[in-house]
Formats: sequence, structure tokens, C-alpha cells
Amino acid sequence: MRLYASPSLIALSAAPLVVHSLQLPFGIDIQLPAVLDTHLNSIKSSISQIQVPSFINKIIDPTGSSPLLSLHRDLIAIPSVSGDEEQVARFLETYLQSKGFNVDLIPVESSEYPKKRYNVFAYPEGGSRSAPILLTSHIDTVPPFIPFKDGLRAVHGRGSCDAKASVASQIIAVEELLAQKHITADTVSLLFVVGEETTGDGMRHMNSLSMSWDAVVFGEPTELKLAVGHKGLAMLEVEAKGRASHSGYPNLGINANSHMIDALYRLDNLKLPGSELLGNTTLNIGIMSGGVAANVIPAFAKAEVAIRIAAKHFTDVKVLVEDALKGIEGVEATWKHPHYDPVFCDYDLEGFETIAVSYGTDIPNLDGKHKKYLYGPGSILVAHGDNEKIDKSDLYEAVKGYKRIVRGILNAKAVVVADPAKSETITPVVEVVAQPSVQIVEAKVEKVEVPEAPVEKGDTKKNEEEEKVEYVTILPVDAV
Repeated sequence: MRLYASPSLIALSAAPLVVHSLQLPFGIDIQLPAVLDTHLNSIKSSISQIQVPSFINKIIDPTGSSPLLSLHRDLIAIPSVSGDEEQVARFLETYLQSKGFNVDLIPVESSEYPKKRYNVFAYPEGGSRSAPILLTSHIDTVPPFIPFKDGLRAVHGRGSCDAKASVASQIIAVEELLAQKHITADTVSLLFVVGEETTGDGMRHMNSLSMSWDAVVFGEPTELKLAVGHKGLAMLEVEAKGRASHSGYPNLGINANSHMIDALYRLDNLKLPGSELLGNTTLNIGIMSGGVAANVIPAFAKAEVAIRIAAKHFTDVKVLVEDALKGIEGVEATWKHPHYDPVFCDYDLEGFETIAVSYGTDIPNLDGKHKKYLYGPGSILVAHGDNEKIDKSDLYEAVKGYKRIVRGILNAKAVVVADPAKSETITPVVEVVAQPSVQIVEAKVEKVEVPEAPVEKGDTKKNEEEEKVEYVTILPVDAV
């Protein structure tokens, strides 16, 4: 016999029960007899065991009933500031293994971060470590940790946008592609790295493992658009040396701050080359320091400058900066490492809008001749802030987007898969879709808050087999 819950029972089970007293108007509080109290608790326990259809649970707990939203929630709930990513790596290992993936935790060691840190590399059971397509993002976040907060339309918390939204969307996309038989087990692998927000040591460590791919899809907030590329980065340290003296006799000293002001003024007004694709090269004077007291001529000053390079090469900017600082007394400039040229991505897939971004990614940290795609949900404009968030609908759209990217890569050309059981390489038979070719979905896709199973129109009467629905158990709610 199957029990169905009435709306009143569902409402009763979904809210805390007040069973120890009966609240009446005018502040009168009547204590219930122990027998009635016990009876109500018994009713509450029975109600808690009633199974309700899954569509009801989607109303009561839309996040918990969605594999995508619940995975995203669990990732955000785990603090993973750069240097302290072990816990979230362990979580992903357990999750992916439960979904039928082989998982390798790859240790990443550095003197800067003494704690255990792991990149997470996964591929489907029956698949290959040398799958030709890699989906990757990062599991570290900037500080400070901000707890998960669920809203009606958006999710808040550190990493909700940058970049745990990409991590969750990529995983679910691969799960769905496998379930729908749009790819084989040896087509795609997953990589989630540490340290992207700092030195990129997690991704750079992968270069020592002699792995290669035909195409790599990097997950970062690109507003659901394919990035044409992102600007390069160069960090400059400027120092000015002078001589200290009493401020009443400035002729006896050399004012390092004055020389630093001259240097920074020249840099701040420097015209630097850009490009039509990536826009302007920008220069930011981020840190300044100098002097010990107002009545002392400063003997030393220091500044740090970040340059986002839109020109074709770093050297195009380097020459202009160094020429601007020539001839300033006591000023020396040092380029900090690593620096990198602008990154130009592949965006040869139909059905996507494009965007150029100014932030850095792990793309230049991964060596190889693979194709490079940059795509993900969310906006960089809210990343790193105290109100980091992402719309739930963007998460669902990102799953669709990653699936379209993988199918588009497969459609572009035959992908050669290395079979570890054989000495030669083979071209697998990859079932992309049921039709002979894939029609890429148009760019404008209707956003869906919470997806529902399709219902056939005109099906007014279902047989017993069609009536089968997923049931969930509502856990007991403690009495107040």
C-alpha cells in the first residue's frame, strides 16, 4: 500500500511543531497534559516517515533536490582559501568516485604553503587518462571565507562565482553527456587545481606529468560567453633611494619620495599599446610606501605596479616602461616573475556570444599545443567581493554550455584517443547525438530557474507504470 501525504500533513511535517504548550491570545499559556504531549509527538514521528512525491520536495527544498545546486552548495560550504584546499579536494574525490569516476589526488608542494594540497584529476571508469578533451577549473578561493547563503534566485558565498560554479557545472555536464551516451568513457577527463588565485602552482605542476590534450576547456566566470582571450600580466617593483636628513635642512638630504612621485607620474601618464581584440593596456599603481616621519627627509621609497597587457607581446610594453623611468635619480625598476603575454583563446564554436576579459587565468600556466576554450557562469564583477554571488539559472545554462562545447569540439574533427591497452592510437566511435550531426543550439537560450521533467500534452490518464514517481522521506523535526 502506498501512502500519499495531504497538503496539511506536508505543511505540518515541513515546519517545527509546538507540542509542549498551547499558545492562546492575550499571552495565556496553557500547558498540555503529558498524555496529549506524548500523543502529539507520536503523530509528529509518524508524519515524518510519510513519503512525498519528489516534485513536492522540489518546492520544499529546491537546492537539496537538485544534483547541480546541491553539489554547488556543498563546494561553497567548504572553506578553500589558497593554500588550504585539502578538504574540498577530499570531498570531490569522494563525490566523483560515487559517480563512477577514477580519481587521482595529485600532491602539490610549495614552500609558501606547508599544508597538504591536491589537484583532483578524474576520468570515467572504463575511460583513459589520456582522454583528448579536458574540462578544468580551480578549487581555491581568495580570502576571506564567506559561508554559503541560499536565496530565491541567487546563491551567495565565497567561490559561488569564482570558480566553484564552473567546477559544479563541468562535473554535471560530463555526467549528463555520459548518461545520454553523447560521449564515450574515454573522451573527457576532469581536472580541478589549487593555487590559481596566487601563483598558479597547481596548474604548473601538471606540466611535470607529461600529459597532453587536444582541447582544454577552462572554467572561469565569463557571463556564459566564449572568451576570445584575456590580457597578459606584468608586475613591476619600483624603488627610489635617497639620503635622510632633518626636514628643516632639505638641502642636506635626497628626498626618495620626490623621486618616486616623478617616476609614478610618468608611469601613470604613459601611453601603452593595446589591441582591437582585447582593448587597452592598463597600468595600476597598487602599493606605495616611503619615509619614516614627516620631519625626516625620506631615504627610501617603494611602489608596486600591475600592468594588464593588451598589446601583442610583453616586450612591447616593457621597452616603453623602462624608457619612461630613465634619468630619474636613484630610481630602479625590477620586473617580477612570472609575467606572461596576452592569451588568445579559441572561439570557433557556433551559438555562443563572445567576450574579452581582463583578469588572469590558468591558461598560460598549462603547457601544450592544445586548443584553449574559456567559458563559465557568473560575472567577474562580483568575484572576490564581499557579496560574491551567482544566479541559479546561470548554473543550469552553464551545464548546457559545457555540453555544447564538448559536442562542438567532437564535431569539428575526429578526435584520436590513445588506448593504453594497445600500442597504436585509435579513432573511437563516438556517439554524439542520435541524428547524423549536431545542430549547435542558438545563443539565446531560455533560462530556467528549476528544471522540471517534460510532460506529454494530452496525456490525461496514466497507467500504473507511468504513475511511478520518486519519493523522499522528510526527516523528523525537533519539537520547539
